[in-house]
Amino acid sequence: MLNQKSGNLSDVQIEIIDTLIGYEDEEKQRSKQVASKRLLAARRAIEAHREQKRLEKEALDTWFDDI
Repeated sequence: MLNQKSGNLSDVQIEIIDTLIGYEDEEKQRSKQVASKRLLAARRAIEAHREQKRLEKEALDTWFDDI
């Protein structure tokens, strides 16, 4: 990653910097995954709520039709 400045940095310093950059990239990826899971859970909850409301309405409509 740091080929241009490798003359000024030791191999250990380069390895540490590469590790830190890799860690930051992994954290960004993890954050994206958490956000995606949260959005999916919210979407499913909304769908379940709408389905529940639809079923309640259908049950009430059917009940009134039987009277």
